[in-house]
Amino acid sequence: MASESPSRVRWLLVAWISVVGAVSYLDRVNISIAGTSLAADFHLDHQQLGYIFSAFTLGYAMFQIAGGWLADRYGPRRILALGAVWWAVFTALTAAVPSRIAGAVLVFFAVRFLLGVGESVMYPCSNRWVSDWIPRGERGFANGILFTGVGAGAAITPPIITAVMTRYGWRSSFWICAIIGLLAGAVWFWLARDHPDQHPWVNDGERARILEGVPEGEGKETHRLPWSVILSSGTVWLITFSYFCYSYAAYIFFSWFFIYLTAVRGMNLKSGSYYAALPFIAMSAGSALGGLVSDRVSRLFGRRWGRCGTAILGLSGAALFILIGSRAASPATASVILAGGAGALYFSLSSFWAMTADLGRQSSGSLSGFMNMGGQIGSAITASLTPFIASHFGWTSSFLVASVFCFLGALIWLFVDPNQTLAAS
Repeated sequence: MASESPSRVRWLLVAWISVVGAVSYLDRVNISIAGTSLAADFHLDHQQLGYIFSAFTLGYAMFQIAGGWLADRYGPRRILALGAVWWAVFTALTAAVPSRIAGAVLVFFAVRFLLGVGESVMYPCSNRWVSDWIPRGERGFANGILFTGVGAGAAITPPIITAVMTRYGWRSSFWICAIIGLLAGAVWFWLARDHPDQHPWVNDGERARILEGVPEGEGKETHRLPWSVILSSGTVWLITFSYFCYSYAAYIFFSWFFIYLTAVRGMNLKSGSYYAALPFIAMSAGSALGGLVSDRVSRLFGRRWGRCGTAILGLSGAALFILIGSRAASPATASVILAGGAGALYFSLSSFWAMTADLGRQSSGSLSGFMNMGGQIGSAITASLTPFIASHFGWTSSFLVASVFCFLGALIWLFVDPNQTLAAS
């Protein structure tokens, strides 16, 4: 009966996608913590290490659209499970590269590129799942919870990888991450279904709640939007370019922050690992809070204030925090203020993903993959450009560039139409 107390299976699955996301970030951020030891083992300098960091983001960016298409075509349950197996394999292969191998930079570049290819399905799959399981009025908060996994995974990475690395060596940390990835993917495949109608734990009350919050016809469509419709939308291009700006700033924390604290600010490995976790803790809090605020404000004042206003507030706040934090004299103070910038960035995150779920509907996997491709191009540029700017103009200048991108990303949201829906002509 539709009147029975609704089950809450959708929130259980949201929580587990967040866990899978945390594991995916554990697998991608581990190299930034192990990077100094890896570089010493293979006699690499910071610029070479930057190329290796960029390899992941290039693979991740280039296959976002393919990952989204696969999620739309075959369903997020199977594709995300296969992705977890893929990235576990290439995480393990990172540890398997022999110390005396010729052309180590190229080998690591290839392995990390292919790891990025596997992880490219993570968030297009989650967004495709959201479009069928989460009512429109809950999508901001759902995405906020989903992306707490990003901060959580990145937050636990520095202390875990440092502890394992100091006791067993940097290679062991990658083997452990690979095993965790396989387990997370297996649980997802057992627990998830592509649609609420397919899940035996979902009762009629929850199905009715989901359908009430999904615009008429959205959850029933079987056709997908042609790319001509997606690529002709000004709104799609605006949020994609804003996500490029967002990701440029965010990826400094994932690729260079630990090295910045230890090699530039002078912290030891233990202190650096704890302070390096602060931005990611802030990301988790900012993500959940931003999603909650986005949905609440959307209900009270409309989606222009809820989606666009949340994005503008978060991105402009990040610009200010990053600018101030990079100039702080104390390493500890700089870490705390820069962590505030990371939290503000993630306060804006749910707006991007809720918008693509609303816009794309049954093609939300492909559309969010396109947006995330634009974002990860920004990440790839960050990984290599940050050390270049730092070596020529200083680390403060590297953060200044990130601050400018945040401000630009905020301005773009002034021109986004959050009420638009794409439709094939």
